[in-house]
Amino acid sequence: MVTRESVCANSLSPSPIGEIRHLHTLGPTGTNLEAAAYEWFRRRGLEGQGRVTLHATLEYAMETVPRDGAHALVACAVYPELHTLVFGNLRVCRMVDSFVWPTHEMVLAVAPGARTEPRTVATHPAPVGLVPPTSERQLVTSNAQAAIDCADGKTEGCVTTVVAARAHGLRVLRSFGEVPMVYTVHHVREDTP
Repeated sequence: MVTRESVCANSLSPSPIGEIRHLHTLGPTGTNLEAAAYEWFRRRGLEGQGRVTLHATLEYAMETVPRDGAHALVACAVYPELHTLVFGNLRVCRMVDSFVWPTHEMVLAVAPGARTEPRTVATHPAPVGLVPPTSERQLVTSNAQAAIDCADGKTEGCVTTVVAARAHGLRVLRSFGEVPMVYTVHHVREDTP
């Protein structure tokens, strides 16, 4: 039986943070979560020593991450369905750290020469509120993917990071600035009875 006392006792046990050498998070390259993963290693004094692997979704990452204790997921507080990811994986995944750090500058961008008010906008569900009210929203798996879809002509515009917009040659129409964000680190280890 789990009691408040046993939870408190467990919280005094050595932290598994020291075991983590491999972070898994949302890709493709250019996401705020990728930057946050590298920032976490930097803050731990492990810059250049840790490995970051990018996945199409955090749900897919959770399915494929080795459960040996050396791996963790990096998420953010506004990731859609984070609660489902956490509570659906309690036997193998524990939140062990969090930190506040700003996102890259968030922007509304279009391909060069495109309209100033895009009819269609690719966006991750988290920043969907930044899409102009007159634009049709097309949901994608990440801010970086939104930039890729816009550059490929799948949409006229995108809500993305300035880093991804520049990487794909997009023109910034509007900047929303950096957004203070809470990032969470979820240690992954097979639960042993």
